[in-house]
Amino acid sequence: MAVLTYLPYSQVIASSHREAPLISNDPLADNTDVYAFKSPTDAEKIVLIANYIPFEDPSGGPNWYTFGQNIRYEIHVKNNAATAGDDITYRFTFTVVNEDPTTFFNIRLGKQNQKATYTCERSIDGGRTFTAIVTNGVVPPANIGPRSIEDKTVGLGAANYNALATKAITTATSGERIFCGPIDDPFFVDLGGAFDVGNFRPKGRDGLSRFNCHTIAIEVPVSTLQKSGKAVAQAATILDPDYVIGVWASSSRQMIKTLYAAGDVGYDGGWVQVSRLGMPLTNEAVIPVGMKDKWNSMTPYNGNDLQFAKYFTNPELALYMDDSQFGSAVPGLAALRIQSKSLGSFDFRNGKPGLFGLKGNAALNGTALAEAAFGSILLPDAASPRAVDLLPIFYTGVPNLAPYQLATGKGGNPLAVGKPFIHNFLPTLGDMLRLNMAVPATPRNDAKFSSLGLVQAAVLGLTDPMYANTNLQFIPNMDGFPNGRRLEDDVTTIELQAVGGVVLAAVGLWYDDFTPGPGANPVTPNLVKVLSFNAGVTKNDTTLKGAFPFVQDPWRGFLGNPYIGPDADVTKPLAATVLSYNCNTGDITFGRIGGDPNRVVEYQAAGVVNGTWNTSVTRQIEAELRKDANSNRFLWIWARYVGDQSSLVNFMYDFRTPCGQARQGAAEFTEPMAVRIMGNPTIGDEVTVEVSGASGPVQLYLSNSRGQRIGQQTISIPGAVELRTVRLGEQPGAYFLQAVTPTERQTVKIIRN
Repeated sequence: MAVLTYLPYSQVIASSHREAPLISNDPLADNTDVYAFKSPTDAEKIVLIANYIPFEDPSGGPNWYTFGQNIRYEIHVKNNAATAGDDITYRFTFTVVNEDPTTFFNIRLGKQNQKATYTCERSIDGGRTFTAIVTNGVVPPANIGPRSIEDKTVGLGAANYNALATKAITTATSGERIFCGPIDDPFFVDLGGAFDVGNFRPKGRDGLSRFNCHTIAIEVPVSTLQKSGKAVAQAATILDPDYVIGVWASSSRQMIKTLYAAGDVGYDGGWVQVSRLGMPLTNEAVIPVGMKDKWNSMTPYNGNDLQFAKYFTNPELALYMDDSQFGSAVPGLAALRIQSKSLGSFDFRNGKPGLFGLKGNAALNGTALAEAAFGSILLPDAASPRAVDLLPIFYTGVPNLAPYQLATGKGGNPLAVGKPFIHNFLPTLGDMLRLNMAVPATPRNDAKFSSLGLVQAAVLGLTDPMYANTNLQFIPNMDGFPNGRRLEDDVTTIELQAVGGVVLAAVGLWYDDFTPGPGANPVTPNLVKVLSFNAGVTKNDTTLKGAFPFVQDPWRGFLGNPYIGPDADVTKPLAATVLSYNCNTGDITFGRIGGDPNRVVEYQAAGVVNGTWNTSVTRQIEAELRKDANSNRFLWIWARYVGDQSSLVNFMYDFRTPCGQARQGAAEFTEPMAVRIMGNPTIGDEVTVEVSGASGPVQLYLSNSRGQRIGQQTISIPGAVELRTVRLGEQPGAYFLQAVTPTERQTVKIIRN
C-alpha cells in the first residue's frame, strides 16, 4: 500500500534559519546563509558559500545531520544583465549510504553510516544543460567525538577532524575547488533579542553559538565568473563594471512524495524551488509573514521580485526608527533615527517623499536619479522614500555614479560627484548578493579591517586623511558587505544602520542635527549614535580558518552545546593573567580573562615547576630563578583552549616588582627577547626571523594551525641580533613560530597567503 502526497506549487513554496513557515518544517532544504567574497589568499579567486540546515546540535545523534537526498542544492551566478536567467549554475546532489547497518553507532570499527557523497554539475547556458565536474565527492562525517574520529581501532583513525575536512577538498575538472560538509555556523546574531519585538541589547546572546550547519563552498577563478573570461589583472580599475556578479542559492524538491507501508519513500514529478537566499535577512526581517513562502518560491529574475519592492521602499523596521510612528515603543533601536529634514528639507521616513521633489529637475542630469538613467526606479512616487537607497542595495547594486559617491569632495551638494567607493551595479531588479570582483581583498590582519564592511570604508573615506580625497583608490573594507559578504561581516548591524539612513548620510544627506555652513562638521551626535550602534553580537563564536574553505570545523558532539549564560563575558577575547603571587614561596596562580567560558584553558610557562601545557592554574616559580637576582624579572605565561594552537595568547608578568626586588648587578633595564618576522604575511614558502635580546640558547619551533610541529632550529650562542630562515609548510594559512630560551618564551603568528 502506498500513500501519494501531491505537493502543488503553491504548497511546496517554502530561507535563513527557519524564517518562513513552510521551510521551517523542512530543515534539510533550508538555505541559511550565502557568502561571496574575494579570497584573502589569492587575488584571482572568489569564494562562494551556501549554508544549509539550521541549528544543528553538535550532539544530535544517533541520526546525525547530513545533506538530504532527493534535493537539488544550487548556487546561482549572474554576470550579465542582458541575459534572462543564470549565467552559471552549480548543482549539487547527495547520496547517503550505511556501511554497517547492523549497529546503531554512526561510526564503528572504521566503517561509517550516513556516509554522504555528492555530484556537482555545472551549467553555463542558463540551465539548459549540465555537465558533471565532480563525482563521488566526499562529505566528512559529523564531528562526533574522539573515539569516533581519532581512535585507530573503533573509529576512523584520523589525526584529527581537520584532517578529514582538509582531505575532503576536491578540485573539479573545470578548475574550481569544492568542499561540502558540516561546519560551525559562521552567522552570528542575537535572535532572542531581535525577534522579541526588536529588543536589541548591548550585550546580546548569539543565537547560533555552538550550533553547526552544512556548507557548500566553492573557490572559483575570477576568469570563470567574469562574463568575458577576464582575470582580475585585466580589470581597468578596482571598480571595473564588467566584473560585477550576482550570487544567490536555492534548494528544490520534486512535487510528489510517496510513502510506502514498508517505510520507504519515493519521489516523482517536476522540481520545485522551496528555499532561496541572496542578500542576508531579506526574508527573515523584511518580507512579512504572509509573503515569506511565496518569496521562497520565486527566482529573482523576470521581474518576480518587483512585487516585494514595497517592503524595501517603506520597510517595517523604519517605523521603529521614527518617533512619529512607533520609535518610542522599541528602545533597542533608539540610536537609529531616520532623516526627516536632511539639509533642511528632505524627509526619508516611511510614506514621505524623500528626494521625489527633485524628480525632473535639471539638477539631476548626469546622475543615476535622472529620468534618462534610473529615475523611474529610484524615484517612483512621492511615498517611496527608500527607493533611493535601500532598493538599489538589494535589487540592483549601487553604481559609481552621483549621488552614490561619498560626500568627500562634494562641497555640500549631495548630487555632485564625490569620492568613488562602490560599484556593484547589476540591474536585474532582483534580490541577490552583488560583488565587484575587481575590488582587492582587505587582509584579515590589517589594522583597519572591520566587520562593518562598506560602512567602515565610507567612514575612512570621509574622515581619514589618507583616503579623504576624490581619487579612486582602495579603501580598506571596500570588499565588505554589501559589496559581497565576508564571513566576518556583521550584516545585522550594517543593515540596521542602513535602514537608519547611514547610506544617505555617507553621500551627503546628513542627519537632522547637521547645520550647513562653512566648516560645518557632518559628524554630528546623531551620526555618531548610528555609527556606535551594534546589534548586540558582533562576531562569530569561534575562529575562522586562514585558507579555503575558511569556515571552521564543526563543534564536537562529545562536548555538546552548553548554554552560555547571560552573565558570561563572551565579548572579550581570551587573555591570560596572574591572580596571585607569594614572594616567599614562589607560589603563583594563573588565571584567564574573557573568552568562551565553556572551553577549558591550559597554561604553559618557562621557569616554573611543571611548566608544560596542563590545565592546573597553581604553579611555583623555580627557586633558582627567584633567588638569582640577576635573572630576568619577567615570567612569560601562555594560555590557550585545550589543544587549540590558534587560540594561543600570552602574558608577561613582572614577579620582582610586587616583592620590592630590584635587579642587582646591573643598573640598566634589559629588554626581554624580541622575535620579529620579516615580511608577514608572506606569499612564499619561507620567511626570515629576527631574534634579538636572547639571554641563552634559543630553540625555534614551527607549528601549523593544528598544533603539529613541522620544523625546529637551534641557536646555540645567540648574538645581539640573529637572523634565521624558516621554511613554512606547503599549505596557505596560519603558522606559529615559538622561540624558547631557558627563561623566556615567545610565539609569533605567521600568515602564508
